[in-house]
Amino acid sequence: MTTAAAGERAAPIKNPNRFYIDGKWSVPSSNAQIEVISPATERLYVRVAAAQEADISAAVAAARAAFDRGPWPRLSHRERAAYLLAIADELNKRAEDFAAIWPNEMGILYSMAQLYAGGTGGMYQYYASLADSYPFEEEHQTYSGAKQGLLVREPVGVVGAIIPWNGPVGLISFKIAPALLAGCTVVIKSSPEAPGHGLLMAEIAEAVGLPPGVLNVVTADRTASEALVRHPGIDKIAFTGSSATGKKIASILGSRIARYTLELGGKSAALILDDYDVETAARTIAGNACDLTGQVCASLTRMVVAKRRHDQLLDALSASFAKVVIGDPFDPATQMGPLATRQQRERVEGYIAKARADGFKLATGGGRPRHLARGFYVEPTVFGNVDNRSTLAQEEVFGPVLAVIPADSDEHAIDIANDSPYGLNASVFTHDVERAYAVARRLRSGTVGHNALRMDFSIAFGGFKQSGVGREGGREGLLPYLETKTVLLDGMPSHRLQQAAAAAKS
Repeated sequence: MTTAAAGERAAPIKNPNRFYIDGKWSVPSSNAQIEVISPATERLYVRVAAAQEADISAAVAAARAAFDRGPWPRLSHRERAAYLLAIADELNKRAEDFAAIWPNEMGILYSMAQLYAGGTGGMYQYYASLADSYPFEEEHQTYSGAKQGLLVREPVGVVGAIIPWNGPVGLISFKIAPALLAGCTVVIKSSPEAPGHGLLMAEIAEAVGLPPGVLNVVTADRTASEALVRHPGIDKIAFTGSSATGKKIASILGSRIARYTLELGGKSAALILDDYDVETAARTIAGNACDLTGQVCASLTRMVVAKRRHDQLLDALSASFAKVVIGDPFDPATQMGPLATRQQRERVEGYIAKARADGFKLATGGGRPRHLARGFYVEPTVFGNVDNRSTLAQEEVFGPVLAVIPADSDEHAIDIANDSPYGLNASVFTHDVERAYAVARRLRSGTVGHNALRMDFSIAFGGFKQSGVGREGGREGLLPYLETKTVLLDGMPSHRLQQAAAAAKS
């Protein structure tokens, strides 16, 4: 099959006109549909059912019943881990389907989609491995008068997982893998722009035989999505998306003290210190800036460099961006595909127009590629001599648009990096690891990389300030799906005695 044919084939989704609720493919409550437009061709890719408030209520009711009365929370962690391993196996089998859908929904390069989709099963395997090693129950000395103190960690309850359009398969896994291990039940709410991966996860849930109601999948726009957040049957929301939406979600949930984790926006700074080669830094930064067409919350979009090297960095970034091949995401020669939607392209173009009006130096890009008459494409763009207090430097563009900001000194560069409402990611470019560490500890950012854009969900990922609340990935990513309970007893329960005896024999 040629790459062109791979891109044009029908979406590999069995039930686009259904929701997965209570272990069944449910008929929607209305005939409302969502049209998904391929960003490279502007042609219809697939139609899916659009959930209404009645569908949201049905999904929450199923998850609520499964948590309150079903077997799932009462299985052992090891038993739940077996399901996670089965999900990982099915993900590996369906990796090509995930990869084929992704470029048609948001424009990622097919080669990158294959790479990312092929590794998603590892997240489920990791959380399965915690079944035997994570301290879900600990003995503690107690001063209460009881003879035995236990600290137990129990599932938080019913989770609403709200998934954005830029990286659905991975962002689903960061939420549902720890939630399922903990014993939670889940309602996945897919974005209207990219519903395919959620529906594939429903097919996988069916294939591995998850008990009814443990995983439910709907696709909805804003009104029905808000109904999920407001529903009293939801104990926790796990959201990835814009900071503006995250603030609204937090305010709604605050009224009933419901739990939430929010992975939100970023305006991440790259500090190029004076001992690092500017051309090398520019090649590295420009390469990462084109990933997912810049539609990455952690993307390095503010370049902070000494004034005397500002023009050199600007020229080097421009030279790197000028070589980027823009086009069909299924073409192996393409290095950057389209933006996800017409609305997203208009948004990015608005930021470019504002930066021009503010008088910043447009070094390269700034328009639509002349050779592409169709598709939501924009050129990779670099502005120089940017004021860090400007709209371009303070707001998340979510596209391949970089701002180069001059600094007077290392101290000034740190101040510039921290002068932002966001704090998701950053990087320090220097050959001196001690210097990199010292600067990293002063940056108000959830992740700080060294000499590259770096993220590691096997440790933890999340942000300071308006970049979010909580962490995803690693052991830290399990904590938001657990509630902590203190149990004070007048004796040792039998299972703890058996564990102690087994430990003594070993």
